[in-house]
Amino acid sequence: MSQQPELYVLGAGPGDPELITVKGYRLLQQAKVVLYDNLANKELLSLTPPDCENIYVGKQPYGAYTTQEEIHKLIKHFAFAKGSVIRLKGGDPFIFGRGFEEILFAREQGIKTYYIPGVTSMQASGLEDIPLTHRNISEGIWAVTGTKKDGTLSGDLRLAMQSNATVVIYMGMKQLASIAETYVASGKGDTPAAIIQHASTPQQKSVKGPVKDLLALAESKQLKHPAIIIIGGVTNLATNK
Repeated sequence: MSQQPELYVLGAGPGDPELITVKGYRLLQQAKVVLYDNLANKELLSLTPPDCENIYVGKQPYGAYTTQEEIHKLIKHFAFAKGSVIRLKGGDPFIFGRGFEEILFAREQGIKTYYIPGVTSMQASGLEDIPLTHRNISEGIWAVTGTKKDGTLSGDLRLAMQSNATVVIYMGMKQLASIAETYVASGKGDTPAAIIQHASTPQQKSVKGPVKDLLALAESKQLKHPAIIIIGGVTNLATNK
């Protein structure tokens, strides 16, 4: 009886290859096929065996990309042709990574699935002295997408603004003006904020300032994708020491 084909949806972490989990490290060393994302550090591919097929299926923000349908076809093809396939995704696959969509698709094809968590990019905020929670400052975390499927800003941002939680916005660099305007309109334009690009990598850079100035701050440091936006008092703790 032939072995059931397998899919491993694996989180590559925020950028530093050493932040991958031990389990992820071990799986890459045994890989037969790796379908890797734009945000997955390419250094991780050096862990794979010489005969492993490493195939780029990245999605450049607002640029060239591999469609989700094409990725699904590749998952199905290689799972049955090779017995197993690793889907290597930047950060954590289940946090704005569409990893569960790929798992659901694979299950529909009779492919056994496994999820291996990764360190998500917002967790690298500590490298810029920004804890996501802090006693008497933040009572929780709201993680929202800056751009919904239709290209608009998530309505959850207005709900998050009403809380004392830290607000983390993924994929929001194209929405900086809208984010700032939303806070200003609610009388919260002076809320401390930060932008971190390429978190945990040698190219990491950041800027801090009031949310009303987010667009100007990003332009001053030439910050762009990939980056996370963090809004709340926790972004200002290091300067208050």
